[in-house]
Amino acid sequence: MPNLAIRDQNSGKSQNYEISKDLTTFGKRDGNDIVLERQNISRDHCQIVQINGGYLIRDLESRNGTYVNGQRITSETPLENGTIIQLGDFLIRFKDKDAKPASESPATEAQPPVQESKTPASAAGDDEGRKMVINIKKQIHEQLIKELNLKQMDITKETPEELRAKTEPIVSQLIKQVAGRLPLGLSPEVLAKEVVDEAVGLGALEDLLADEEVDEIMVNNWDTIYVERRGKLQLAEDKYFTDNRQLISVIRRILAPISRRIDESSPMVDARLQDGSRVNAIIPPLAISGPTLTIRKFATDPFTVDDLVNFGSITNKIAKFLTLSVEQRKNILVSGGTGSGKTTLLNVLSNFIPEQERIVTAEDAAELRLMKPHVVSLESKPANIEGLGAITIRDLMKNCLRMRPDRIVVGECRGGEALDMLQAMNTGHDGSLTTLHANTTKDAINRLETLVLMSGMELPSRAIREQIASAINLIVQIARLSDGTRKVTCVSEVLGMEQDDVRLQDIYIFEQTGYDSKGMVIGQYEATGVIPSFVEELQARSIPVDMAMFEYGSEA
Repeated sequence: MPNLAIRDQNSGKSQNYEISKDLTTFGKRDGNDIVLERQNISRDHCQIVQINGGYLIRDLESRNGTYVNGQRITSETPLENGTIIQLGDFLIRFKDKDAKPASESPATEAQPPVQESKTPASAAGDDEGRKMVINIKKQIHEQLIKELNLKQMDITKETPEELRAKTEPIVSQLIKQVAGRLPLGLSPEVLAKEVVDEAVGLGALEDLLADEEVDEIMVNNWDTIYVERRGKLQLAEDKYFTDNRQLISVIRRILAPISRRIDESSPMVDARLQDGSRVNAIIPPLAISGPTLTIRKFATDPFTVDDLVNFGSITNKIAKFLTLSVEQRKNILVSGGTGSGKTTLLNVLSNFIPEQERIVTAEDAAELRLMKPHVVSLESKPANIEGLGAITIRDLMKNCLRMRPDRIVVGECRGGEALDMLQAMNTGHDGSLTTLHANTTKDAINRLETLVLMSGMELPSRAIREQIASAINLIVQIARLSDGTRKVTCVSEVLGMEQDDVRLQDIYIFEQTGYDSKGMVIGQYEATGVIPSFVEELQARSIPVDMAMFEYGSEA
C-alpha cells in the first residue's frame, strides 16, 4: 500500500501517512484527509487518485500551486515510487514499491535533490514559480536594506569587491530564514548570487555582461530582456529583474560612477560602462511601457584587422588597400546601418595611423580604443540640471583644431559637426576618419549633405557637395547581413564633382550569390578593376603599391 512521507520544512517535523482510499485530499480545511495549516496552502489544495492500480495527483486550482519533482503541474500527473511533491512549506515523498521506479529519487527525505540544483532562481518553475521567487527576493532585499542600511550607502566610495564582501554574509543568513519556502528546484546558492547582484551589482545583467558571446543587451522592460548573439536576436528567458523600480535602480547604479543622472526631468541618457560598453537608457514618461536599457558591449581586446579578415568581414586585399590609404593620409568615411560594425571598423582603421602622429578623438560616448602612444580622447558632456554646461561634438571639434592634431577622428557625425569635420579635412588635417549612418555609399553623400544643413549655415547644395567632394577620399560601406554576419560591402573613391553631383567609383564590392543550407550568406569580394586616382601620385613619390590589388575580376 502506498505511503506518504510528509516533512514540514519550517519546523523540520515529519510524519507518515498510508494511502488506503481511492481519493486522498489535501488542504487546510478541516474536512480534508491530510490537513496542512499554512498560509501558502489552499483550503482545498490537491488530490491523489487511484486509477487502474496506479496513482496520479491533480491540483485543485490552488493559489500557490502543486509541484511534482520541481515542476508545477497543470494537469493530472502520474506518481512513481520516490516522486517528490511540494505543497507550500511541505515536502511529500510518494513511496510505492509496486510502482515503476522514479527516474530521479531523493537521496534522503531530509535533503531532497533540489538543494543540489544549479538552476538559476530566475528560471525556477513557470510564471507562478517566478512570482514566488520575485516575492522572496523582494522580502530579502527589504531586510537587506534594514540590515546594511543600503539606501544610505555611498556606492561610489566602495569598490564592487567591498560591497559584495559586506552583502554576501547577510544575504546568506536571510536566505536560511526562508529556506523552507523556496520552490522545489531552486538552489539557495544561486538565489543568493542573484540577490547580491541585484542589491549591489547590475542584477540580471551580470551574467549577460560576462557572456563573451553576447554582443548587445536590450532590456525592453523589467521582465523582457533580449540579447544579440552572432548577429541574431534571442530572448533571454531566464533573466529578469524583480520590477521596474529595481531596473531603474540598476540604471542609476550604472550612471553613478560617471556622474550622469536619469529622472523625470532628464529621462534619457547615453553613458558607458567601465569596460567601454555603450549604454543608452530611457525611462517614463518617454518610455511608455517602462524603463528601457540598451548596452552595446565591446570586446575586452579590441579587434585587429586580422580578426576582421578571419571573420570574413574583409579580405586581405581590401585590408592591404585600407592600410595603405590610412598611412597615406586619405580622409575616410565609414558608412553603415545601426549595429553594422562601424565603430569597430573605425577603431581598426585608426590603428593604421603611424605611431609618431598626434591623434585627437571626439565622441559622444568614448568608445574608440586606439592602441597608440599619442592619443587625446575627448568626450561630449550633457547639460546639467539647470540645462546649462552642455559641451557638444561641435564644441569639441572647434577645440580639436587648437590642439595641433595630425589626425582627427570623430566617432560619429550625427549633426552640425559634419560641417566642422569637412572644414578640418579641407584645411590641412588630412587622414581624418569618421562614421555616419547610411545604407549605401551614395546615401552617405546625401546624408552628409543633410547633416551639414543641420549646422545652421544656409549654404547652397552645390557648395556643400563641393566641400564633400574635396574633403572625402574614400567611403567604406559596412552592413549587417540577413544571417547576422557583418561585411564591408563596398569601398568607393570620391572623384569630385560631375555637374551638380558628387561622383563615386567602386574599387571593391561584395557580390551576394545566395544562401547555404544553414541560411548563411554566400558571396564573394571582387575588384572592379578601377585604380584609385591617388595611386599615380603615390608611385610618383616612389611609394610602392601592389597593383595586383586592383586587377579586374580577381577575388579581392
